[in-house]
Amino acid sequence: MVKHEHDHSKHHKTSVHDNGTDHQNHHHSHGGHSGHHDHHAHMVEDFKKRFYISLIITIPILILSPMIQMFLGVNWRFTGDMYILFALSTVVFFYGGWPFLTGAKDEIKDKSPGMMTLISLAIVVAYIYSSAAAFGLVGEDFFWELATLIDIMLLGHWIEMRSVMGASKALEELAKLMPSEASVMNENGEVKVVNITDLRQGDRVLVRPGEKVPVDGEIIDGTSTIDESMLTGESVPIDKGIGDEAIGGSVNGEGSLIISIKKTGEGTYLSQVIKLVKEAQESKSRAQDLANRAAKWLFYGALAAGLLTFVIWIALGYPISFAIVRMVTVLIIACPHALGLAAPLVVAVSTAIAAKKGLLIRNRASFENARLIEAVVFDKTGTLTRGEFGVTNIASSSPFTEEEVLSLAAAVEAHSEHPIARGILTSAEERQLSIPQVSHFQSLTGKGLQGEVDGKEVMVVSPGYVRSEKLSINEESLNEWSEEGKTVVFTLVNGKIAGMIALADIIRDTASEAINKLKQINIKSIMLTGDNAKVAQYVGAKLGIDEIFAEVLPHEKSDKIVYIQKNEGLRTAMTGDGVNDAPALAKADLGIAIGTGTDVAIETADVVLVKSNPMDVLNIITLSKATYRKMLQNLWWAAGYNIFAIPLAAGIFYPMGIVLSPAVGAILMSLSTVIVAINAKLLRID
Repeated sequence: MVKHEHDHSKHHKTSVHDNGTDHQNHHHSHGGHSGHHDHHAHMVEDFKKRFYISLIITIPILILSPMIQMFLGVNWRFTGDMYILFALSTVVFFYGGWPFLTGAKDEIKDKSPGMMTLISLAIVVAYIYSSAAAFGLVGEDFFWELATLIDIMLLGHWIEMRSVMGASKALEELAKLMPSEASVMNENGEVKVVNITDLRQGDRVLVRPGEKVPVDGEIIDGTSTIDESMLTGESVPIDKGIGDEAIGGSVNGEGSLIISIKKTGEGTYLSQVIKLVKEAQESKSRAQDLANRAAKWLFYGALAAGLLTFVIWIALGYPISFAIVRMVTVLIIACPHALGLAAPLVVAVSTAIAAKKGLLIRNRASFENARLIEAVVFDKTGTLTRGEFGVTNIASSSPFTEEEVLSLAAAVEAHSEHPIARGILTSAEERQLSIPQVSHFQSLTGKGLQGEVDGKEVMVVSPGYVRSEKLSINEESLNEWSEEGKTVVFTLVNGKIAGMIALADIIRDTASEAINKLKQINIKSIMLTGDNAKVAQYVGAKLGIDEIFAEVLPHEKSDKIVYIQKNEGLRTAMTGDGVNDAPALAKADLGIAIGTGTDVAIETADVVLVKSNPMDVLNIITLSKATYRKMLQNLWWAAGYNIFAIPLAAGIFYPMGIVLSPAVGAILMSLSTVIVAINAKLLRID
């Protein structure tokens, strides 16, 4: 085969399911994530159970409460009723209030008081004071307010936890994609159905039409189309044959396939996706840290406000019971429940949106800062381009048409495995050209390829061979295409030029749109490539790239990122797919790996693009901005609500007859929580 005078070292792309990231034993029995999910589901059920039992016990507490009877204008008092009220309230306090009491213990142990400590302080004060009242030591009790407070807090927690569960449903849907059984074929061709956890590397699995591919593997027999839309977002089923890879969880089309298992359990593509999404949900968010700090200070503020309220009302000569009620109300209304939920819910919702759009967030902090990105650096091959050759231009000589030139070249190139040959064949197939049969095929060392088609001698050769034979060529077109960095081959029929074909790494359809939209939001686009300057300039001009760094050696890529950050003063995102991109991905403010890239690039990145679509770079920035806006809205609502409500709870309007009870305080606080949850759910990007 002729050396086609080009150097595209990155033609071989590692497929996305070669992602070698480690995973937490996902044998689908759905190990790692399912365990986490089961624990969360158990907690949701626990809060639900505690809420309903406490609510049922609250009914007789309300009936027995002297204050409620007074409100209703009835008298159902009897001997020993206060002791029954005390006993029932004790059950609600310890059973219903237990999650808050244990939570407070953990917070105090960690020297980080917060929401649980605040709730516990309120219910402990209420319980001790009311117990003293039940035994005649002080004035009126407010067991009913204690019980309703615990009920509302349990209800609020239950609603919140269900919201978080709903936000992470994307993971559950991913986990469900994997079938539980597989049909293993032995050496004699006998098929046995086994559990997916029993599959081992090298096993041969039969996948019938319509079945799901059980785990990642290579097709060793059969042809079919495979629907990978649920995994990669690619809507069109992909033709697959011997040697192609099949992703576990994808759906087989009309043909039967025999697949040799390459990866099981933690190594599979789907497990990697689940792990990446889970990492994103669990990684610390900077906005979340801000919310946690705010909650801590709000606790100290509420404690101070509560004590101050108590002291002022006592100093003004009001009874101790009134002062305690005001203090407890302050502690309830100041509970930073909504504040603590403001960031986590938005994180959960944005992670789910990202997963659905094929944006796998690995580093929350870097993702949140994507809203500040001022320049996006793109690797060329495999990112802006497909990383594979395709025909860009054809010039024919009379009497041949362009279609005939390409068809004849494809017939000869069909016997070669060279990237140029694959590009010509693919282009001929895309144009639905009939490719004639070749006989007497031979590779002419240093010259090109030769074969006989319909009795004619057909050759596909380089410009060097044509010049050595002193054949007349279209120098203008050849020079123009060469200047653009394209590879040119000639098709000869019986020693005469039938035409010439220019090939180049095909630019992705969405690359131009992505660059234009980045420009619209004042983000600079930069190309960083190891390819030659001519190719880089051609691609850059086609796409409207603002700045080009070409012929950059692998170890220099990270230096260029530092140069852009320091010398140009720009917050920079780097998008790449190869091993040589990994250091640059790590150096950038935001590292974005193309999903079809190498393991090391994916491991180094902050975000992984499943669909290998440059438009998704824009989606990351858009989602980051939308997420930040939602977090700010939630933080302001939660904190602002508390700042406004605390003076009201302290009784500042008491002289005007406006009094806020602890129960109403709890209802308003829970309303704040629900509003924050709903606001988080409204997060959207177009």
